[in-house]
Amino acid sequence: MTRARPTLDPELRELLADMPLMSQLSPEVLAQLRQLPSTPVEPLLAHRQVDRREVTVPAKDGAPIPLSVFSPANTDRAIAAPCVYWMHGGGMVMGDRFSQIDIPLEWLDEFGAVVVSVDYRLAPEATGTTLVDDCYQGLLWVAEHSAELGIDPARIVVAGASAGGGLAAGVTLLARDLGTPAIAAQMLICPMLDHRNTSTSSRQYSGGPGVWTREMNEFGWRCVLGDLTDHEVPEYVSPALADDLSGLPTTYIDTGSAEVFRDEDTDYATRIWADGGQAELHVWAGGFHGFDALYPQARISAAARQTRTAWLARLLLPDSAA
Repeated sequence: MTRARPTLDPELRELLADMPLMSQLSPEVLAQLRQLPSTPVEPLLAHRQVDRREVTVPAKDGAPIPLSVFSPANTDRAIAAPCVYWMHGGGMVMGDRFSQIDIPLEWLDEFGAVVVSVDYRLAPEATGTTLVDDCYQGLLWVAEHSAELGIDPARIVVAGASAGGGLAAGVTLLARDLGTPAIAAQMLICPMLDHRNTSTSSRQYSGGPGVWTREMNEFGWRCVLGDLTDHEVPEYVSPALADDLSGLPTTYIDTGSAEVFRDEDTDYATRIWADGGQAELHVWAGGFHGFDALYPQARISAAARQTRTAWLARLLLPDSAA
């Protein structure tokens, strides 16, 4: 049975009409997509006063993990800055540390935040906990070098979009369970949280082309999980599996009403509340997956991005009138 779908925001529907869409991913299509050029970061930095530093830290197995550190230039380094630790999207199979980097760079502008973006290894070459472990090792390095980076260790926010949002959730669970490092908040933007693909919204966005369909999601998860059976999947990889969501830092989750991840994202927020935690949830009516990253000029996208920034302002600048 084909389920009806929520209608798209009219402006987004018009913009999306000109975008080539797919219904499925395959190893061959993935290889082609990976040949596309990386997001150029230089144009995003050209109008900003930013110091950029490239760092490589060792993974648990010794492999190099590249980090890009963007710090506001010409600022008083005696005042420790907040930090946004960014994990990019791409279904866990594509993208790099510059993907969607325009989102956290807005917080560098707004709050003087140091932005650190991690280039975790991708599936299917890397599987299981490798991706989340890479992200966690990068975060440990940031926390251990906070004084050198001019970062306030009490104001580190982990953030990510799509696959990066899922990895941010996994890193936050891992940090809670291991007792380090301290995380002030997690910002989960349309996060990829549940490998099971059984929700109503997942079934609604099965069949036919889209920005991210159920079939594409299944491909991404197969690449990450390999031969693992359901009961073998770690909760740090598929955070929706976590039985206990207590003790997490304050959380922001947003998603669109017209996307695969809608129900797993809203369920995650509901379960944080049920376990006594604090979460702010926004479901943008008519938003498809990643709408605000693809079309930041749309009115609904501007509203979504401004709402996130306002939430961060309340968290990072509590004495501000922002």
